[in-house]
Amino acid sequence: MALIERYHVVAAERAVASGETIKEGQIVSLNSSGEVVLQSATNAAPYGIAGDTKSTSASAMPGVSGDWQNRASDYFDETKASGKMTVYHSGGEFATDQFLANVSSSTIGDLLYAVSGVLSPTNSFASGEVGRLIKAAGTYPSGVPGVDSNGDQALSGENSNTYIEVKLTI
Repeated sequence: MALIERYHVVAAERAVASGETIKEGQIVSLNSSGEVVLQSATNAAPYGIAGDTKSTSASAMPGVSGDWQNRASDYFDETKASGKMTVYHSGGEFATDQFLANVSSSTIGDLLYAVSGVLSPTNSFASGEVGRLIKAAGTYPSGVPGVDSNGDQALSGENSNTYIEVKLTI
């Protein structure tokens, strides 16, 4: 549901395949036409990490709740105007809440792979390495003064509002 770009190398723009629903922070592949699709068993080779959301039901910006939704005029589709999605590849460091629960048992430096568009320590689709875990699952500060231990309110998101940090290697 969310991607926080800490450092990135290449921010490419790629056309999105018709009918796709992709959340910001998910791992994407290219189909035979060179269009972005959600990484899956059919399109197993990961191309990069989605920097935009293509959805018809909700925004996937970091910390967005049902009370406030971005891009409502475009029905939450951040690719509507151009038909293209930002895809980060060729390195960088990112925080994301798009990972399987089994990542929580991983240690810093462990390899991460893509499984159905999310990060996993298990290479189920023989997709190849996507990145390395550089910060274990935990809360991510929103910068808003609040209640958690570092003085900031924690950023909301999927996976019980926890994020991991990953060094992208694709």
